[in-house]
Amino acid sequence: MPNNPGLVAIAGPTGSGKSGVALEIAQQFAGEILNCDSVQIFRFFNIGTAKLPEQERRGIPHHLIDFADPDQVFTAGDFSRTGREVLREIAGRGHVPVVTGGTGFYLRALIEGLAPGPQRDEALRERLRKREERRPGSVHRILRRLDPKTAARIHSNDVPKVMRAVEICVAARSSASEVFATGRDALEGFRVLKIGLFPDREQLYQRLDRRVDAMFAGGLLEETADILARGFAATAKPFESIGYKQALQVLRGELSVKDAIFYAKRDTRHYAKRQMTWFRQEPGIEIFRGFGDDPPIARAVEQRVANFLNAPA
Repeated sequence: MPNNPGLVAIAGPTGSGKSGVALEIAQQFAGEILNCDSVQIFRFFNIGTAKLPEQERRGIPHHLIDFADPDQVFTAGDFSRTGREVLREIAGRGHVPVVTGGTGFYLRALIEGLAPGPQRDEALRERLRKREERRPGSVHRILRRLDPKTAARIHSNDVPKVMRAVEICVAARSSASEVFATGRDALEGFRVLKIGLFPDREQLYQRLDRRVDAMFAGGLLEETADILARGFAATAKPFESIGYKQALQVLRGELSVKDAIFYAKRDTRHYAKRQMTWFRQEPGIEIFRGFGDDPPIARAVEQRVANFLNAPA
């Protein structure tokens, strides 16, 4: 691997134009793309993740897309380990790794590393599951008491993450945020440039609403039914993601298509807001206030990347 090669990360909320910018950078600077979206990792989940079709990837290698089956467990730790191997392979070919996606925790695990957390406590998890079934939202309320900082970053509906955070607090007798702030195994051997795309919020929400309409019109329900027909259970992790969750409810007769679109739009806007909050706190990120497909923003990002890659290692 070359000495201290450059790595470029393109972050930002869903719908901000990350994929287009990543493609331009990869094409201009002999790069390869490492996916950093926790749902695009899974096969068959295409429409609801806005996964770029292979014919639109301009022949640029994409890694960790369609990497795992929907019923496989793939954690942030798995992403960090596998992703770092991919980064070294890309750099070893003399190419520029371009990391892009909206899963902020995965990006942080890849670059900053993860602190070793306590082992799973199945007895505690079972008690928390039963409590959550009786009183939805109660586990998140526990986390708010134990660790307000971590609770603010995890949506109350993301029960597995909430339970894991509570589990860490109880086992470590400390907040999860304190546990994760220590003992990290940071990525070594790379210079890192982090670019954050931050469009105007109202314009972003309008774009996201149109995207949800297009997903349902473009076959999201049919794709969801097809994944189930392949034998994958509705309890598979990627079905918890926005869009697929509502599509499942339509297929079960729990929601009309109109209501599913309404809730998918609402949840997508909330998710984008949480992403922007997360990425504002990302160490070393350089923020560009606009969409990636805005020509002035695209030119500014490309110039910044050129300056970074041409700087002495």
